[in-house]
Amino acid sequence: MKVYKHIDEFQKLETAVVTIGTFDGVHLGHRKIISRLVEEAKRVNGESVILTFFPHPRMILHPEDQSLKLISTIQEKRELIEQLGVDHLIVTPFTRDFSNLSPDNYIKQILVDKIGTKKIIIGYDHHFGKDRTGNFAKLQECAAVFGFSVEEITEEDIHDVAISSTKVRQALTRGDVTTAQDFLGYPFHLTGLVIRGDQIGRTIGFPTANLFLEETYKLIPADGIYAVMVEEYPESKGLLKGMGYIGTRPTLNGMSRNIEINIFDFDKDIYGQNIRVHFLYFLRGDMKFHSLQKLTDQISQDKLAVIDLLG
Repeated sequence: MKVYKHIDEFQKLETAVVTIGTFDGVHLGHRKIISRLVEEAKRVNGESVILTFFPHPRMILHPEDQSLKLISTIQEKRELIEQLGVDHLIVTPFTRDFSNLSPDNYIKQILVDKIGTKKIIIGYDHHFGKDRTGNFAKLQECAAVFGFSVEEITEEDIHDVAISSTKVRQALTRGDVTTAQDFLGYPFHLTGLVIRGDQIGRTIGFPTANLFLEETYKLIPADGIYAVMVEEYPESKGLLKGMGYIGTRPTLNGMSRNIEINIFDFDKDIYGQNIRVHFLYFLRGDMKFHSLQKLTDQISQDKLAVIDLLG
């Protein structure tokens, strides 16, 4: 898959089959659209193209709202899309100027002149252009003028239950990683750098890898204890079972929110390396204990529960 950091880097194609969207999380609904895109590109002997944006439009149009956190980073989105067999991924910067393009100019300047669209496949209720006034009807109106065809994937075709990136975010925010996985089609994951903590976990028999996330916009699930699988990144040497903790460590009077991973039967030094943590099950919320011993006892019970869950 070829990746472009701006629409201006893209060389116009002879037969481009295109879809557009933010595709945050690349969930099962998105995958229906992308699978159809790849299938149709092969059928017409063309090339599949996804046009997506970064930053997320809401970050630019509503900068005062810091509440939006994304399911996938740009790198994670790229990997997920590549797995689906797409030929071209354009990640173009979303700016105020871009948001002010009229639907007609958006279609002509971007889809036709820049990409060479011969067919566009969009999900139901897709909007584009200034004030999101462009829609399926506008694409149909312009199709004959510019010589492309349009296909809309209906809501029924995309999913049996109403899957949306918003619903995935809501599930993760309440710690429901199993529902999130049902919507995504894969376990939600965090990818980050292992940094040194205060090593208290080591003193009580549960050494942890402290995870630093460079991307501040990445969504972090609810505080609590999770059953996880861990791998080194980007070159995985296999999945390892573990227990994940997200929280402020109230028993230790912690102030900042931490992500700590106890990898079972693992003693390799991975400080300064990246790991990817896959969240499979939520065990319990964060709790404050009256002593370090009571915390240790609870963690021991948590580990047994995780082992039982992961098999």
